[in-house]
Order: sequence, then C-alpha cells, then structure tokens
Amino acid sequence: MLKDPNPCRVIGVLDDGAASLSPTALAYIRHADVIIGGARTLALFERECKPNAVRYDLTKRLKEVPEWVRAARNDHLACVVLATGDPLCHGIAPYLAQHLCVDALDILPNLSTLQLACARVGLAWQDARIVSVHARDAGEWVRGSTPAHGLYGLAQALRRESRLLVLTSPDNSPDRIARLLLAEGLANDFHMAVAENLLQPEERVLADLNPIEAAQMSFADLNVVLLWRVTASTQPVRFGLMDSEFAQRQPEKGLITKQEVRAVSLARLQLRQDSLVWDIGAGSGSVGLEAARLCPDGHVWAIEKNELDHAIAGQNHAAFGISNYSLQHGKAPEGLDAWPDPDAVFIGGSGGELAGLIATILARLRPNGSLVMNFVTLENLATATATLQATDGVSWDVLQLQAARSKPILHMHRMAAENPVWIVCARKTGVLQ
Repeated sequence: MLKDPNPCRVIGVLDDGAASLSPTALAYIRHADVIIGGARTLALFERECKPNAVRYDLTKRLKEVPEWVRAARNDHLACVVLATGDPLCHGIAPYLAQHLCVDALDILPNLSTLQLACARVGLAWQDARIVSVHARDAGEWVRGSTPAHGLYGLAQALRRESRLLVLTSPDNSPDRIARLLLAEGLANDFHMAVAENLLQPEERVLADLNPIEAAQMSFADLNVVLLWRVTASTQPVRFGLMDSEFAQRQPEKGLITKQEVRAVSLARLQLRQDSLVWDIGAGSGSVGLEAARLCPDGHVWAIEKNELDHAIAGQNHAAFGISNYSLQHGKAPEGLDAWPDPDAVFIGGSGGELAGLIATILARLRPNGSLVMNFVTLENLATATATLQATDGVSWDVLQLQAARSKPILHMHRMAAENPVWIVCARKTGVLQ
C-alpha cells in the first residue's frame, strides 16, 4: 500500500508537554506549518512551535477541523493535530478518519489518562469497560432517566460491568457520578478513585473513596474516575418471574399480568437486545420490567393512570435493579408524543381510549414492529379486532389463553382455573393508509 507523502499527524500528548513525547513526535510538532488543538494543549506546546506556524483552536469548533486539515494538505503544508492521550480512545482520530481518507492520517498514540490513573492506583484494566460521560449537561441523574441523559451509558454499564474507567467532564463530575450510584442504590457495591490533574504539579489521586463521601466533595475539572465492584453482582432471572416477585396493591390486589400470560405476551412482542418498548397501562409494571431485562441495550417507557398502581410499579422498579426503564404517571395517549417511535408496544389497559390508542401506536410503530394487547372483556376484544380489521398494512391474530394452577385440597391437589385472557397481536407490515 502506498503511503501518503504528507499525512496529517495526529499526536497524542499529555499534560507534562514535551516530556511525554518521543523524539519523532516532538520533531513533527516543531516542523509543523499548521497546528490544531484545544486552547490548553496549544499553550502547552507554544514554545515548541515554529513562530510562523498557523494555530487553530478547535474548542467548540470540531466540525471545522476536517476542512482545516484538508486545506493544509492541499497547500502541501505539514499539519499536526494535538490530541489528549490515545487519539483512538474516545479521541478525535475516529472523527477525522470518518471525514477524511484514513490514509491521510498518521496517528501517534500516547498513554491514555485512564492508563495513568490505573497505574497510580494499581488497578488492572485489561477487563475494564471504558465509558465517556463527556456529554452535554443534562443535570443530576434521576432514577428513570431516558437515553437522552449524559450519564445514561454509565448507568447501564454499572449494571453489567465490574470495573469501569470513566472519562468525565466539568458538568458530569466525580461527585455527580457518585450521586448517580446513590440514586441507583449502588453506593455500597462500588469503590471509587479519582485522579486529578495527572502529570501536573498539582496532581492528586484519591484512591480510597466511598461514593457516599465522594457525593459531597468537589474536584478539579481535569480528572478521570475509576470504579470497581466490591460486592458480588447478582444474576437475576430475566424471563418468566413468579407473580410473587412483584409487589402488588393490598388488600385489594392491583393489576398484574399473570406469569403465563406475561410469558406469552413477551414472546409475541419479539423483543431484541436493543428494542425500544412502550408499556401502556403498566399496572404493577410486570411486563415492562421484564422487557427491560430482556432488552439491556434498549429502553422501556411505561405509563400508568392509577396513582396507587403507579406507586407500586415505581416500587417494583426500585427493587428490580435496572436503569433502562422510565415510568410516567398519566393516561395514554397523553405524553406519548415525547417518546421515541417504538419497536414493540404492550397494552395492558387503555382507559377507554382503545381505538384511538391503537391508531396512534400503529402510526408510530417502527417497520416490522409488534403490538400486543391483553383483554379480559368481550367489548375490548371486539373494539381491538374491529380497529385492526379496518387498518391496512397490518397483520394480526388473536390467541385465547386459559391456565389452570394446582391448589391443595385436603391431602391432595385440584386444578383451579384462571380467568381466560385474549392476547391480540398485530404486526406492522406496510405503509398505513
């Protein structure tokens, strides 16, 4: 393969400036005609640059960088982009490769600040998960936050990983991360270390932090966070939980989709690992919460109009240890406009708005998406089937399910029948008319 005679050099640097570079990397900077970097990084290497070198500050101007590089190369100028640490680890190099020919880049990586932090603490990192929360400020984490939140990816990773290396931002700071752990009930499950201002005179490494104390502290803007689990992670049942696993409203039981019906309904939803799911009429939350476990890379939005059942669903959410579930108190279709188009929708209750709700859902359902509805009354069944019959671009069917459970009688057992349930399944197959 022919090498580009004048590639843009993407050089990983650290906060000790020239001391962190190889002679080759330093020579590229000293001979560069165009130097691109953040304001702080450019200042670090000011003495190493040629006096007449053109300097571009990429702070809040990332989209302009490819054009700066392209213009320099067209003018046959030596161009250098200064990146932090390893430019291929949550750095600028993949972005440049996407917008320029990859052959136009020569990447010279350095140590990542995450590697340095692990070395300071003595934490092996070969099996750690790297997470960046260098996102826009979405405020404090609240249980039930949606994927739009800047800490969402970290919240999901905390449920799956034992070691996490976190690239922070001034907004999504170590204390905010610690408060996320508290909000998710994980404060006693993880230990925390914070490395500040690495390779600078004011470097500080706090290697022995409890999230409860870290939540009340302040930290320097330049930092990375290390998290590692100190309690064994649980391996919960993902599918087919017993009804008794869910809190239910007492003494009069609140609404819950029974285990047998729930299992069939979840199967008919055709869930994938990354499915976006709506649960309408959540009741105790049983269907939506199991769906969230089945879709670890997806998300479930649930709504319940009954205040007491909404509270019970929230209680079950807290007990389930999941972070990809959002519960709303309200009556559908109010609020659905704010939800993303779903891959799968479950209707456990409609509040008398069934026909309009079905039409709304089918209009929003993604191609090949599934709608599953449970009914115990003939009237709702008739409304649903009539609505589906009048809708083009939809295939549907009805399944009647009746289970019988064994019950003790004296020294023997008898079978006690549960109420029959109709499971109506619709699948979007074309463009709705």
